[in-house]
Amino acid sequence: MKDVFSVAGHRLVRQYDSEQLWIEPWGENSLRIRATHMAQMPAEDWALLPSTTPMSHITLDEHIASIRNGNIRADVSAAGKITFYNQHDEVLLQEYVRNRTVPGEFNSALNIEAREMKPHIGGDYQLTVRFESEPQEKLFGMGQYQHPYLDLKNCTLELAHRNSQASVPFAVSSLGYGFLWNNPAIGQVTFGKNVTEWFAHSTKVIDYWITAGDTPADIVEAYGAATGTVPMMPDYGMGFWQCKLRYQTQEELLSVAREYKRRELPISVIVIDFFHWPKQGDWRFDPEYWPDPKAMVQELQEMGIELMVSIWPTVDKTSENYEEMLRKGYLIRTERGIRTSMDFVADSVFYDATHPKAREFVWNKAKANYYDYGIKVFWLDEAEPEYTVYDFENYRYHLGPNVQIGNQYPVNYAQTFYEGMTAEGQDNVVNLLRCAWAGSQRYGALVWSGDIDSSFASLRNQFKAGLNMGLAGIPWWTTDIGGFHGGDPTDPAFQECAIRWFQYGAFCPVFRLHGDREPHSEPLGTSGGGLFGSGADNEVWSFGDEAYTIFKTYMLIRERLRPYITECMRAAHEKGTPPMRPLFYDFSQDGETWNIEDQFMFGPDLLVAPILYEGERQRNVYLPAGATWKEAYSGETHAGGQWLKCDAPIDRIPLFLRDGVELPLYE
Repeated sequence: MKDVFSVAGHRLVRQYDSEQLWIEPWGENSLRIRATHMAQMPAEDWALLPSTTPMSHITLDEHIASIRNGNIRADVSAAGKITFYNQHDEVLLQEYVRNRTVPGEFNSALNIEAREMKPHIGGDYQLTVRFESEPQEKLFGMGQYQHPYLDLKNCTLELAHRNSQASVPFAVSSLGYGFLWNNPAIGQVTFGKNVTEWFAHSTKVIDYWITAGDTPADIVEAYGAATGTVPMMPDYGMGFWQCKLRYQTQEELLSVAREYKRRELPISVIVIDFFHWPKQGDWRFDPEYWPDPKAMVQELQEMGIELMVSIWPTVDKTSENYEEMLRKGYLIRTERGIRTSMDFVADSVFYDATHPKAREFVWNKAKANYYDYGIKVFWLDEAEPEYTVYDFENYRYHLGPNVQIGNQYPVNYAQTFYEGMTAEGQDNVVNLLRCAWAGSQRYGALVWSGDIDSSFASLRNQFKAGLNMGLAGIPWWTTDIGGFHGGDPTDPAFQECAIRWFQYGAFCPVFRLHGDREPHSEPLGTSGGGLFGSGADNEVWSFGDEAYTIFKTYMLIRERLRPYITECMRAAHEKGTPPMRPLFYDFSQDGETWNIEDQFMFGPDLLVAPILYEGERQRNVYLPAGATWKEAYSGETHAGGQWLKCDAPIDRIPLFLRDGVELPLYE
């Protein structure tokens, strides 16, 4: 069987029947695996940056071919089964095969292959890739899902984007490897107890990347090198961001900004949300409600506040740009039925962010109508994109059918603005998006967790989502503090939820207050930016005196931490290190840290144990072994490797400092 293998440069090639299999080094201690039944291997690199290919060592014999790159090795049997090993010759991952053709493996009549590309008659392929499951393995990352699980073992995850769901298919394993499913097709992964299965509805190629590392940090940093890291967070990004649904007029927004300054409260960013425009797809201010954007931006900047403005990718069929964009092919298409992808307020179609000319068109509109006024940060909403009906198979993009490449959309949406802004000479680009896929981070994507419920249960879900997003290579992440849907600021029960969320939010990578509060106000008019009403007040003084005092305390803590946060953001920029990460990221040798799902490290030196349940005024906190820990409020010092019962009155959450580090948490 040796004749099925060959070597092409540093690449190991197996050609058997119609399948071409390529295994090649792609970054240090990492391999990229591709297989296809097409006439040629597809050329797209998708999430991966071009490889600065290190030397690989390849050996061939009658029964097996091997390729080694640093600490990782892949063996391919004559029958085609792939097994991955680390530098200690320990199995990291191996394909799942159940037939009689693999000597020394399962002799099974099931006839199940590891790499199954089932043809669509007259089209491409339905894909399933199977791996053996280690039942005790723990898996993390994979992006943002609305469930209460940090460890994803025994979970089934949809590989698709929805409002509040961002599929970022990179997993970190407790066995010492990281795995990127480098395929933007709509699909599903099951991390089963008996088998791991990756599935795509329609594709041309198997494409994944695997790296070996001794620690989770090694793995995440290798992934950052392979797919890119975030820019350096600008200084204003470290502070407090004020937002609500929705400031309806220029004067209303300015009055809020002035009140923050009058109260001498720290504020870095204030936000204009959606429907400040005449129509979706006009990408400009409605002059009736926003008469002088340039003067507004100038006044805010004189107060030291940056303005962020919401952009939607939707184009109303009656907007001033629709006909030109339709004519030039800049809109996504439907396979059948009327070309409508969203019917919120108006019948609209998303611009096709996968089309380079469409990206250029949208940026030029945004530049003329926002950027040239001095607006340097954008809120790129609806980034999934959010279809009114999630019939993924019914939409088609410039790059191909949505079912085959659709998860790429938020990457190209972020790219639209990142490339436009950097072309203008701007450094340190950050834009807020509601979704991401692998590689979004290199285009300055700050992701928030979407239109979530305002409840403690929702807070617990976001806690897990944020940690898994960081491990999936998206280190810039935030939530709507207090949740988005609902919540009356005068309701004591919601005030408690908002307080606990705010305390947690102060230690998220970005500290941002937002939400659609109750009761709603009426619309101001019958057209343009007046069509849509607003939620109740959502400023820090809107939740009662007790909440205001607590909010102010944590805003000042955040301000005092800005030099520390800057160093955390520098590590994210240089190495891909998530500012917010589970305990095992820094203390992987302490086995107990792999079981902790309700604490996190904010940077290397600050342990945060938020309160995630209504009425809770005490909680258990685990202090990792290998360090000593000082309780930030009392100053008491404790040895690591133990549990403590900590008080958590309504105005305080447990915070611990590592190994004598001094941070100005309390005055």
